[in-house]
Amino acid sequence: MTTAILGQTERKTFLIGLAIAISGAILFSTKAIVAKLIYRYHVDAVTLIAFRMLFSLPFFVAIAFWQMRGATPLSHAERGRIVVLGLLGYYLSSFLDFLGLQYISAGLERLILFLTPSFVLLISVIFLKKSISRLEWCALLTSYFGMVLVFVHDARTGGPNVMLGGAFVLGSAVAYALYLLASGEMVRRVGALRLVAYAMCVSSVACIGQFLLLRPWSLLVQPAAVYGLSMFNAFFCTVLPVCLTMVAVSRIGAGTASQAGMIGPVSTLFLGALILDEPITAIQLAGTALVLAGVYLLSRKKI
Repeated sequence: MTTAILGQTERKTFLIGLAIAISGAILFSTKAIVAKLIYRYHVDAVTLIAFRMLFSLPFFVAIAFWQMRGATPLSHAERGRIVVLGLLGYYLSSFLDFLGLQYISAGLERLILFLTPSFVLLISVIFLKKSISRLEWCALLTSYFGMVLVFVHDARTGGPNVMLGGAFVLGSAVAYALYLLASGEMVRRVGALRLVAYAMCVSSVACIGQFLLLRPWSLLVQPAAVYGLSMFNAFFCTVLPVCLTMVAVSRIGAGTASQAGMIGPVSTLFLGALILDEPITAIQLAGTALVLAGVYLLSRKKI
């Protein structure tokens, strides 16, 4: 009887953790939809990301102070590495992503970003001399074929700048892959949530500073809809997904939480159709299925 109750409790905990992970993945993917809506008000990428980080900064500052309580102080070298990680993973990656969204569909953007695990693997193979298994090669080829399928489709129907937008988002995915590889040691030393909070604070300062240097302050005056969408982007598509993902990882583990994140590209595809009137074609569905299948195969590899 006790064993049955414990089993039910564990099952309930797992299902709750899975639901949290799926919610985080959908909310994080929604940032592409929100960005597309903001672009309708003739806001450029520099201004968009500045508003996003301006509204999310207070939350990450609060999380950073909360995580600092009783934590081991950081050395000067560790602080320097966190600054570099923040600039690479959450400034450069986010900026290139939002630049790309000016030219490509939200669905294609999400598919390209979802190739990040494969970029981590390829960088490890090329620069860290990591061996690659037959399963991993199969996963890579499946994912890339799916992405190319959707990319060629969008290039034919999405205008002349799809290649440029795709290149920006591809750069975003590579930048984030480098961040993931470089952050491994720091995560063990600092903790995942503390590292994210610190890195996001660094990124916020960089994004806001970039705006102040490159754009006139008059651009801070925007229609009320831009403020509302930016606040939604900051909290529901940035702060909340980060926290939900951390909670999910603590409940169901990083592997399962990562697999739950596969819902992201699918949710973006359908939200794009529902909110932005982006078409859904059989080729897009087939390409999305291939990318997800490739990522799933990659997730089955035991590291």
